[in-house]
Amino acid sequence: MDAPLVRSNAGVVLFLLFVIVAPAGYRISGGIPPSSDPINPSRAAFALDESRAAAQNHGFVATHPKHDAQTIDQALERVASAIAARHARTPNLLLLGIANGGIVFASRLATRLKEARLAPGLGTIDISFHRDDIGRNPIPKEFSPTIIPHDVNGATVILVDDVLYSGRTVKAALDELFDHGRPATVELAVLVDRGGRKLPVAATYCGLTVAATDDEKVVVRLDPRDQTKDTFALKPAKPRTAPPFPAVT
Repeated sequence: MDAPLVRSNAGVVLFLLFVIVAPAGYRISGGIPPSSDPINPSRAAFALDESRAAAQNHGFVATHPKHDAQTIDQALERVASAIAARHARTPNLLLLGIANGGIVFASRLATRLKEARLAPGLGTIDISFHRDDIGRNPIPKEFSPTIIPHDVNGATVILVDDVLYSGRTVKAALDELFDHGRPATVELAVLVDRGGRKLPVAATYCGLTVAATDDEKVVVRLDPRDQTKDTFALKPAKPRTAPPFPAVT
């Protein structure tokens, strides 16, 4: 009866010796040696750490990357293809570019959709008098008037803009649109969704998604004559200053 007990005690002693003399990496990671990175030793022992670290690097933390014209064209093609797939047999399809950023984008979408044998109407929505900041900025920033080529009642309308941010521009565009009638369906197509929503608004079609902070500005330039000159970049945003309150007399 004593022999098994002796063997059991010997096993315990051997186990304790292994724990004491084994390298720390083998005790922590179950046989995988610790990282050999002397700069960041916390990138350690598990292979899954590598993929997890890569997924957290969005590329928008310390630098402001730029996207070339080819990237923008590919994003436009994705949006146009998605619209064509959904609305191949939709009557009374109407694209309305939100002035000013959505005008060129809407025109290019209309061209791509015609190549796909769709025949959408093309127009413009001016949101100047529906902006919720008109009290602080009374001078309209948009200069293109609302132009709707046919009746919006019962139509399928796609509002088009270059950048989706807070959602306030889309809300103003909806207010302007419903001043002209009651469409059957309203969708939203944007080239870039930068996040930061303040209203419950989501894009139906989106070409690019970026994670921009409130301190960054998404700048999209679509050249109306030469699309090889298109640019899209993140830049530091200028600090906003509130207008002075009128003097009380």
